[in-house]
Amino acid sequence: MASPAGPRLTCPEAAVSRTLLLLLAWVLVQAAGASDTTGVVVAYNLTWKSTNFKTILEWEPKPINHVYTVQISHRLGNWKSKCYFITDTECDLTDEIVKDVKQIYSARVLSMPANATGYEGEPKYTNSPEFIPYLETSLGRPTIQSFEQIGTKLNVTVQDTRTLVRKNGTFLSLRDVFGEDLSYTLYYWKAASTGKKMVKTNTNEFSIDVEKGQNYCFNVQAVIASRKANQRSPESPIECTSHEKGIFKDIFFIIGAVVFVAIIFIITLALCLYKCRKDRRRRSGKEGSPYGVA
Repeated sequence: MASPAGPRLTCPEAAVSRTLLLLLAWVLVQAAGASDTTGVVVAYNLTWKSTNFKTILEWEPKPINHVYTVQISHRLGNWKSKCYFITDTECDLTDEIVKDVKQIYSARVLSMPANATGYEGEPKYTNSPEFIPYLETSLGRPTIQSFEQIGTKLNVTVQDTRTLVRKNGTFLSLRDVFGEDLSYTLYYWKAASTGKKMVKTNTNEFSIDVEKGQNYCFNVQAVIASRKANQRSPESPIECTSHEKGIFKDIFFIIGAVVFVAIIFIITLALCLYKCRKDRRRRSGKEGSPYGVA
């Protein structure tokens, strides 16, 4: 029998053909995948913004043809998704970080196509810096709850700010969370002067010596000296005592007391006069009676 006359493919040529076919298939698959992520931009500039444990993750850019999903995890935990398929560039993660404010947290922002609800590909993402709430949350501006100047003493009470950290269902204050790590600094000066003095306390109460009859202005600042950064809060609004108001208050009190005593005196005098007149009428009636004794 005669053998075929046509040329035959050698083994190397067959291998090259198979390789080209595989390469073409791979390119087609990649092109199909790329068509699903057209316009998807990876998030950047991820930043933690936190004050008194109210914590928000922010990033850029504003999405055009894509959406974001945020995930958060602590060092020993699994990723938990938050803020699903959003077009915002921030996500409130407070409810996660307040579970343990001394834990180390990481977050990541996933970028997905705008029709992400049916997306099954591997999303692009960017990791945030690590965040430790206890060490890094900023201290909010404190509030002076009350103050009073009595003679040579100025007493100032700082409001114990509530946080979103909970324990046994109760919201904790900054003092509850930080304990003795939290201190307050009081800056005070005579109202007619610019020379400031300062005093510190590990409680929320100040009682300082001042000059009697002088007006004073003051404000407070929260401090966590054990930190390397974010040690100090902004200073509170300035409050001032008013000696004149104290004088007016004393005068008003004295006048009120005098008026009260005068009213009591008038009432007592009226009762006495009424009783005297009544007794006099009774005696007069007995003397004019026909049955009187001779």
